Amino acid sequence: MTTKGTEVTVRAFTLEDLKRILVEVAGADEDMGPDAEILDLGFEQLGYESLALLETGGRIERDYAITLADDALHAEVTPRELIDAVNNLLSAPAV
Repeated sequence: MTTKGTEVTVRAFTLEDLKRILVEVAGADEDMGPDAEILDLGFEQLGYESLALLETGGRIERDYAITLADDALHAEVTPRELIDAVNNLLSAPAV
C-alpha cells in the first residue's frame, strides 16, 4: 500500500504473491505448474494440508494488514477464490 497525498493506492494480490508465500511458509515447490492449471484446483488437490493453509493465511493477514474470513482458507478453496477474497478486502474502504 502506498499513499500519494490523500489518495491511497493498494497493490493487488496476485497468483505470484500467493506462490511466493506458499514457498516461504509451507515449503511449496516453486514450480507448481502452469498458472491456468492451478488456479481452479482446491488446495487439497494441490497437496496442501490445513496447517499449511493456516500458516499461509496468517502470513497474508500480516503482510497485507487484512483479516480473512474463517472460511477463506480450507481444503476446497481454490487459489483463484483466495486471491479474489484478498483483493476484495484490499479494495474495501477503510472503516
